[in-house]
Amino acid sequence: MHATSPTPLREQLERPGAFVVAAELVTSRGLITADSSRRVMELARELAADPRVDVLSITDNPGGHAMLSPDTLGTDLISRGQEVIIHLSCKDWNRNALESRGWKLGSEGFDNVLALSGDYPVVGHKGLAAPVFDIDSVGLLNLFSEMNGGLRDDRTGTKLDRTDFFLGCVVTNHKRREREVMPQYFKLRKKVAAGARFVINQIGWDVRKDDELVRWIKRDGLPVRALANVYLLSRTAARAFHRGKIPGVVVTDELLALAERHGASPDRGRSFFVELAAKHVAIARGLGFDGVYLGGHMPSTIFGEILDRSLTFRDDWRDVAREIHYPFADEFYFFEPDPETGLSTDVVNPDYLESKRQRKTELRVPVKYRFSRLLHTAAFEPGAPLFPAGRALYRAAEKSPATSKLAHAAEQAAKVPLFGCRDCGDCSLPDIAYVCPESQCAKNQRNGPCGGTREGLCEVYDTECIWSQAYERLKAYGEEESMLDGPVIVKDNALNRTSAWANAFLERDHHARLRSEPAPQEPA
Repeated sequence: MHATSPTPLREQLERPGAFVVAAELVTSRGLITADSSRRVMELARELAADPRVDVLSITDNPGGHAMLSPDTLGTDLISRGQEVIIHLSCKDWNRNALESRGWKLGSEGFDNVLALSGDYPVVGHKGLAAPVFDIDSVGLLNLFSEMNGGLRDDRTGTKLDRTDFFLGCVVTNHKRREREVMPQYFKLRKKVAAGARFVINQIGWDVRKDDELVRWIKRDGLPVRALANVYLLSRTAARAFHRGKIPGVVVTDELLALAERHGASPDRGRSFFVELAAKHVAIARGLGFDGVYLGGHMPSTIFGEILDRSLTFRDDWRDVAREIHYPFADEFYFFEPDPETGLSTDVVNPDYLESKRQRKTELRVPVKYRFSRLLHTAAFEPGAPLFPAGRALYRAAEKSPATSKLAHAAEQAAKVPLFGCRDCGDCSLPDIAYVCPESQCAKNQRNGPCGGTREGLCEVYDTECIWSQAYERLKAYGEEESMLDGPVIVKDNALNRTSAWANAFLERDHHARLRSEPAPQEPA
């Protein structure tokens, strides 16, 4: 059993040479007294008693299903002196509920929070549940960081007591296309700027991509600790991942064939899959990850077996690294490969660098995007030549309800056919290369892509991800690397069904709010 005062996760990760082991717990449906919940509780207590496991990580309605709240299970664990990570997803809560949940978590001793946008709901009571996504994972990190600094009470103007959250995030860099991979790295940078201090990568079976992530973090100088995601595969799980049942997780044809072959053996592949996970743990340690995140449906003894067997590969991890390399044939990598190990080097992909030399004359850019850029520069930017005229026009229009209504109708007549505008009133078209997050993103992601894309396609709409589109448009102008460098964007719902043009010219939207806010402090 752990001591009653466990070493905080942040301190564990700061220790020189630390390699923290986190074990994932997936909560079940029903009361804590139900048989399925009791089994999860028993597993949790067994893992809490295992000295090889440093922290337990509890999921929040994974896969878009309603499950027992992670706090319920976590309360028992922290009372037993166990360090816990609580997952917090934006899919089911608006910003007020998330803030309220933050006060609850902080009051109950839950300091470690993994901020997630979350999987799109797939079911619900008497029909599909309405997804919330009022803010995204970046907005959640920003909110909890402000709570750490002392959130200002909007009723009294006084500062509230500070919380002490140690914030984490997820990055999904196991992607096939450049237009998917690079925005994930840029979003990781933004998440760290918003307060993330540890990161867990999404499940994947390509250790070259794992190596690339560690090198990207180091190259970018990000003050964040990285845990490698190691999942105990099975034939059943491989089939589900291959079909795209879990957004963001990919099993290629080659890996599926391997899982099928070993899954047909007398032990159903148990020995092979355990050894595969053990090798993955050893490789993660060798690559320089700060820890490992173990997931998969298994008894506590298998967690221990994976960790123990990983030690047998500790010295020759480079030799087994080639055994966990199951990409697509045309997979994009930011770094060049090491011919001896099949891992990465620090040399940036020369084809990628060459592609960056191309510009709008060579890359495909929609005409409406070119026009929108010109119009924005000419009229909608403060200081633009036509901005004063636009401000004067809308000031005059607001004095007459009929004129204001007519101007709003004219705006919609232009924006609906061009962008599929949903009349949110707080427009992010300039933030996303003139692709509308309201009409074309199922999760309304305004601070970068979620992790659920598959070959550039949205997990819900089966259309090209808005951030993949934005990346390629901006790359034509040499602006893709800074596409997510700005402040955290949070939509003001008070502006819904009002004129976005009026709100821009009269400085009521998020663009104006961000211009008036003090510059954020650099991460410590």
